[in-house]
Amino acid sequence: MAIIRNQANIDVVEAAEIRLKNVFKNGVTVYMSFSGGKDSLCLSQLIINLAQRGEINLNQLVVQFIDEEAIFPCIEKTVLEWRKKFILLGAKFEWYCIEVKHYNCFNELTNDETFICWDRYKEDVWVRKPPSFAIRSHPLLKPRKDAYQDFLPRLCVDGITITGVRAAESIQRLKNIAKMNSSGKKITHKRQILPIYDWADKDVWLYLKEQHVDIPEIYLYLWQAGTGKGQLRVSQFFSIDTARSLVKMNEYYPDLMERVIRREPNAYLAALYWDSEMFGRRSRNRKALENEQEKDYKALLLTMFSDFDTYFTTEHKRYVAKRYKNFFMQISSFADQRDFKMIYEGLISGDPKLRTFRALFQRIYGRYIDNAKKARKEGNPNAKQ
Repeated sequence: MAIIRNQANIDVVEAAEIRLKNVFKNGVTVYMSFSGGKDSLCLSQLIINLAQRGEINLNQLVVQFIDEEAIFPCIEKTVLEWRKKFILLGAKFEWYCIEVKHYNCFNELTNDETFICWDRYKEDVWVRKPPSFAIRSHPLLKPRKDAYQDFLPRLCVDGITITGVRAAESIQRLKNIAKMNSSGKKITHKRQILPIYDWADKDVWLYLKEQHVDIPEIYLYLWQAGTGKGQLRVSQFFSIDTARSLVKMNEYYPDLMERVIRREPNAYLAALYWDSEMFGRRSRNRKALENEQEKDYKALLLTMFSDFDTYFTTEHKRYVAKRYKNFFMQISSFADQRDFKMIYEGLISGDPKLRTFRALFQRIYGRYIDNAKKARKEGNPNAKQ
């Protein structure tokens, strides 16, 4: 699907404020997902500003924070501060410390790809203790089975949910939001509104700066450690995105790795192998460590796809691998070694949400279409330039 970007005659801040005011005008309960990260901070500040100008009623607002247990101390501090702000302005703040399921990139060795937040059977090794006011259970929750993405829509069925999801964060989000808007819909099937969906990274950082919003120090630490602007994401420790930063962050939080390894012993893999294909690294250090000739990635993929049970040992891994295999068969006639290498590394490092898969799909087919158009023009001098 072609994605057409249209320029508006207002800036992204004004557009977001209009969307938020329209949401609150419905008169129903408004649920806001809050994480303490940069995007939810922007959304929160927009709401605070509108409330202080008397343009929305915060008595309608319920802020929801799913505490994932394994979070940075500065994130917990930020959420505590904003909880106080929202409560003082009349909003309700729900802080959940419940047994929800996450993907765990460290547990592949034991064929268990899940991490249960606040696991009742591992209380003695929790990364941290829950706050005294936290909600520990709920009738609508299926403990240890639900991800929070399953639980929250059930909880918020009587209202509208607003989140800080942005199209600029991934190809999938861009395509889904474009598809939603082109069909004339402004709300997702889960009754979600995305007020800042069209904000770029630079819009987020500029708004936080101009509004004097304190950001969690983890962003500064990641930046100092060499993380690129597009990769400044903060999430639960055991996801593939954040696992790579654990080793770097141990310098700033000296006891961090000790607590994490006590909770998930296989996390030592990050310390030993984080600069390797296991975590999708492509650094100079990795090349020096491996010190080997370029692999034949196409041949490696053929070997892996011919023996699924050996290389893909869980149901979810096999599901992901089948998607990759079908894709590989479609593009093998025109893909190059670099493409095969990225497919191989996506499988090795794990791609539970198929983010790498979607990026590869867009990249390889996009290049194929561009080359086909170029060849057509070069072969037809009358073709329009």
